[in-house]
Amino acid sequence: MLEEPTSLRIDDPGVRALFTESARFQSWLDVEAALARAQAELGIIPEAAAREIVRKAHLSYLNLAAVREGLARTGHPLVPLVWELDRACEGDAGGFVHWGATTQNVTQTGQLLQVRRAHEIFLRQLAAILTTLADLAERTKDVLLPGRTHGQHAVPATFGFKVAVWIDELGRHVERLHGCESRVFVAMLGGGAGTLASLGELGLATQEKMAAHLGMAPMRLPARTIGDHQAEYVTLLGMLASTGSKIGREIYTLMKQEFGEVEEPVPPGTVGSSTMPQKRNPKLSQDIIAAAASGMMPSSACARARAASTSNQDWNRAGSVNSARTPGSSIRRDVGSSSMGDVSHGPRRLVNAGGHQDRGQVLHSDNSSRPRYDPGLWASWTGRSR
Repeated sequence: MLEEPTSLRIDDPGVRALFTESARFQSWLDVEAALARAQAELGIIPEAAAREIVRKAHLSYLNLAAVREGLARTGHPLVPLVWELDRACEGDAGGFVHWGATTQNVTQTGQLLQVRRAHEIFLRQLAAILTTLADLAERTKDVLLPGRTHGQHAVPATFGFKVAVWIDELGRHVERLHGCESRVFVAMLGGGAGTLASLGELGLATQEKMAAHLGMAPMRLPARTIGDHQAEYVTLLGMLASTGSKIGREIYTLMKQEFGEVEEPVPPGTVGSSTMPQKRNPKLSQDIIAAAASGMMPSSACARARAASTSNQDWNRAGSVNSARTPGSSIRRDVGSSSMGDVSHGPRRLVNAGGHQDRGQVLHSDNSSRPRYDPGLWASWTGRSR
């Protein structure tokens, strides 16, 4: 969504920087360094060699032009980087780079390192969104509007109730994202065919130590064809995108003059139309809906393909998680903007929807219109007390 003008109104929280070429290469170097440290601790490679590999496993020591030339010449995603790290290491340390590993071990683990960093940003953004929405729910807890079913007026509700529904749904996304961490963010070291043949009896111990150095869990069975953990994360992003689309579409609809119940903020200088000066277009909502549409279907397809991969499929070049990252990050950037708290200047039109008894019936059985939050649950979602 970077090409959309509205993207310039919202700061990138840092997700894009995590998926640049340099960030990808560095994540692979981080895995190579963790592997060397683990193998030195187990006596598989010399400690001096491991220290040198760790010291030189930074892009500042490597010739990226040589790496790119190697990529063009070999068509291999990792080997030119390994060659360059080998060259940068002094003495014979370079000969121990990538010892016993295979390409997918490094690229998949490195990719999940990148995704985990994005995951932390997503959770921080969701905490900010939930806090903002909670304030909005409190401010509008008594603002009446018609509850609708099948697009038609049903019984009275309040705008605060509507926002509380969004909060409840987003809270479950936070729970799912936290719940998947031990399954998704795992380090892989199975060697050529996932059998640990290169490392023998020390193979699983090496993987465990490598994972610990990366702050990850080890794969229970480091087979090359296991991809359901990646598919799970892509699916969760697709679900989160769906909620973003739902909220965006609701705001888009209620901004129509026929409803006139909410508005997006319109900062000074914003232009709605080059021809019609009265236009106040729902630009943020439209971008959220479009980003979700571009992310949900491809993400779902990639997730299914990754989970169903067969023994002769190698996902080194990647696949599932990277394919979803741009629309996913765009959705989080747009929904997470400060404008969400100002989405309703009102609502602008108060609807004569009846007495408090009817309104309370919609919200709670005790006729209280105040959205209620469980303090413990709220803290688990946002990391903050309320």
